[in-house]
Amino acid sequence: MTETMRALVAGRGPEWILADAVLPEPGPGQVLIRNRAAATNNADLPMLAEADPTRGGHGREFIAGFEYAGEIAALGEDAGDWQVGDPVMGTFPSAFADYLIADHRFVLPRPEGLAEDIACALPTALLTEFGALTVAGFVPGRSVLITGATTGIGLVGVQMAKVLGASSVVATTRTAGKRELLAGLGADTVIVTGDEDLTQATLAATGGKGADVVLDHVAGETFAQCLPATAEDGHVVNIGRLAGPASTIDLDALSYRHLTVHGVSFGFSRDWETVPILESLSADVLPAVARGEIQPVIDSVVDVADFQQVAERLRSGKAVGKAVLVFG
Repeated sequence: MTETMRALVAGRGPEWILADAVLPEPGPGQVLIRNRAAATNNADLPMLAEADPTRGGHGREFIAGFEYAGEIAALGEDAGDWQVGDPVMGTFPSAFADYLIADHRFVLPRPEGLAEDIACALPTALLTEFGALTVAGFVPGRSVLITGATTGIGLVGVQMAKVLGASSVVATTRTAGKRELLAGLGADTVIVTGDEDLTQATLAATGGKGADVVLDHVAGETFAQCLPATAEDGHVVNIGRLAGPASTIDLDALSYRHLTVHGVSFGFSRDWETVPILESLSADVLPAVARGEIQPVIDSVVDVADFQQVAERLRSGKAVGKAVLVFG
């Protein structure tokens, strides 16, 4: 008799459906993970909409989600040094289910004592923010500007930059009420973009020099304002496009300041760059996670049976941090 599991399935309509799915088996290079908790991300809703056949979507069914925490349940051949029972976390497709298959190279060890409903909210942010800092050539002593800092990954980015030795962390938000949150996480300067000019405020915070590294989660006009706010020979990394994919930039600011602009994909999706980033992350960042120096901000924790509450929370735009689904 085929074993089944619970899974949130997209592709049947405008909402996820909690359904039975076949329990997968790991192949070569893969591990089977008993999933205990999964974090939601802003990308989950667009993926759901794109699959909705009732509104012109492609209609291909798939198990939603891509961020999880649990333990190794079974091993395929050549699955590295993992052992059954090892506590793990990571990012991989089909995470909104009791079990999922993952490439063993993309699995992170879950620090001892870190609860699954906390751990699941970290991997995407850790990989994205550390990867962006790596691409930008960040080293201790450099200043960092983080736009859209109250996004789930931005909140982790603020903490990470501070832990890794940034001389100054400048963070932006559209909401004055979130100033204390960012300051408490390590931001030396918080810019409320509706009240202050991003470029001028960043220059003032960095002694007129500008930030050495910019992690931009917003794009649009914000991205354009980042260029003259960046130090000579600095690096600007675009990660997210909350304000849309288009931006009109001042090429004088780009050229005369000798800036380097990088574009990275959310979560770093190319094997050849993801694997070495995860290896460095395990060595350089996970110890800080284990010490509690980098923590996700959790908006809510909901049993998977009540998943619609999470979907509504995401759609409201009012979530601060990650909404988490618990699979038990």
